[in-house]
Amino acid sequence: MTVAVSANGTIELTGACPVEDAEALLQCLLTTPAGAVDWSACESAHTAVIQVLLVAKAAPVGAPVSGFLRDIVAPLLQRRS
Repeated sequence: MTVAVSANGTIELTGACPVEDAEALLQCLLTTPAGAVDWSACESAHTAVIQVLLVAKAAPVGAPVSGFLRDIVAPLLQRRS
């Protein structure tokens, strides 16, 4: 699974996050509302994962591996926080 909660409560997105990870991410955000989302190891994310981040008004920390996520999606998430 590419969505996990670390020991310090950070929600980590790693690798390619498929559509199935949207539900896992939503559950992590609901159970760890104060947890930061670290996507510095994220290579790609399905639009459903991005939608969860947008609706949750999450502002992920770190720069994702993907240029698209870094250059196009990250600025949208920063404006939502």
